[in-house]
Amino acid sequence: MASQFKLKGLTSIDLKNGQKQEVEIEGIEKGKVLLLKLDGEVHAMTANCTHYGAPLVKGVITGSGRLTCPWHGACFNIKSGDVEDSPALDPLAKFKVIEKDGAVYIEGDEATIKGGRSLNIKCSASGSEKVVVVGGGSGAIGAMEGLRAGGYKGNLTVISSEGYRPVDRTKLSKALLADISKLAWRSSDFYKDSGIDIVEDEVASVDFGHKNVKTKSGKTYDYTKLVLATGSSPNWLPLPGLKGDLGNVFVLRTIPHVEGILNAAGDNGKKVVVIGSSFIGMEVANCLAGKKNDVTIIGMEEEPMERVMGKKVGKIFRGILEKNGVKFLMGASVEKATPSKSDSSKVGAVHLKDGTELEADLVIEGVGVKPQTSYLQDNSEVELLKDGSLKTDESFAVKGLKDVFAIGDIATYPYHGPGGNGGDVRIEHWNVAQNAGRSVAQVIVNPAAKPKAFIPVFWSALGSQLRYCGNTMNGFDDVVVTGDTEKPSFVAYYTNKDEVVAVASMMKDPYMTQCAELMRRGKMPKKSAIEKGVDVMEIEVPAEIAMM
Repeated sequence: MASQFKLKGLTSIDLKNGQKQEVEIEGIEKGKVLLLKLDGEVHAMTANCTHYGAPLVKGVITGSGRLTCPWHGACFNIKSGDVEDSPALDPLAKFKVIEKDGAVYIEGDEATIKGGRSLNIKCSASGSEKVVVVGGGSGAIGAMEGLRAGGYKGNLTVISSEGYRPVDRTKLSKALLADISKLAWRSSDFYKDSGIDIVEDEVASVDFGHKNVKTKSGKTYDYTKLVLATGSSPNWLPLPGLKGDLGNVFVLRTIPHVEGILNAAGDNGKKVVVIGSSFIGMEVANCLAGKKNDVTIIGMEEEPMERVMGKKVGKIFRGILEKNGVKFLMGASVEKATPSKSDSSKVGAVHLKDGTELEADLVIEGVGVKPQTSYLQDNSEVELLKDGSLKTDESFAVKGLKDVFAIGDIATYPYHGPGGNGGDVRIEHWNVAQNAGRSVAQVIVNPAAKPKAFIPVFWSALGSQLRYCGNTMNGFDDVVVTGDTEKPSFVAYYTNKDEVVAVASMMKDPYMTQCAELMRRGKMPKKSAIEKGVDVMEIEVPAEIAMM
């Protein structure tokens, strides 16, 4: 039952359009609400993002009525509270605002004020429509929840080879979590109540002509619409001792991988070698160094992530991790790994081509991934690109196939953001997969719907939180860095000629979010303007969407 709760310190609401204010609620411990004004109307809603709890008072309001999280780019519809962009899954709660007797109140129940509004997509599936989603990652959860939230009432089957319900995969490398209760997005009952049948099995083949999927257990699932979201497989180095032929050598993609790393690391004090200065490699290295292990990263570039992030920013990453005790061997090439002298079944050392030998109790390979499309390799009905991915259109519909979509790491799709100009890209970002899943769900529910425009967003835990938006598919010729790189508290603008194609930041929220919204509208300032001191936070975000 709804009650009225007084907001502390307010006698009236004095906000201009586009302004926000976080206010405490009397009588509710740690209770807060966000007030904001849009088109002359005051809205009251949940104060924190439903993804990781970011304070939305620091978020970005757009002219189209979206509130964007300052940390990871989740977007909410201000009028309804509904999710519009990942990575948030649950909507914001909305509350009625009442001004009376020289005070301001909100109307709602205490449980919702304290706990927020959970997504309610309960459904008893019926009818002849059968959507099958292959995969259990970010793209899959975006598709399945987007379908039910969008009004799809038909049968919905998710086939996942991972052996557990969908989890927040980003926490595997960033925090080395292996507890399903802390990783799972939803309870098993949530999927049952939503009419979503999650099948723990691996797809063996797809018959696109007869519209069915066969699994390795021998079962067949018919579909009217098929969403392929099988993600990536981590690469193993094709080198002696590093291709899965020695124990305590790991890649990282799933919960069992994390369990193996944690068991090998034990309590602390192990010698750890991480091969690859990728984000996965650096996140794992930073986490293990924090657990009092002796950690060394081997990288081929001069600075970590140099090809993607540039030397300037890569040097910042290295400095942060070195302060946490991580050692780097850059410009190095690995030759092989050899067994431990005490146990020939396990790794004992990593050897570099220059003769350097690194003692190792465990080795983690962070040397990239490849699209997981092995179940399609011998299928004459579909064409795989050279990298093993599937080519799609703007709606993520697979070229040459009817009623089939591909999303996430296996999809190569047209990108219309800065520097893209409709060129094909394949982006291995958690947010991209989930937003693509939401876009496909929208198209399945309403075939006339226009594909959802979004800018890729990425984040990483490297001691300081990195925020990133955009894409450097066509490369970049310069990086304009503003702020303090030692602290670090900076914004890095990646440019191609005079166009800003990507933005990275640390300790400068909500710059990344603001830039993503400006990019989506074709309003991102040019490199020349940034160099002259233009502050993107002073640019109003218009309502019009330019992409697609």
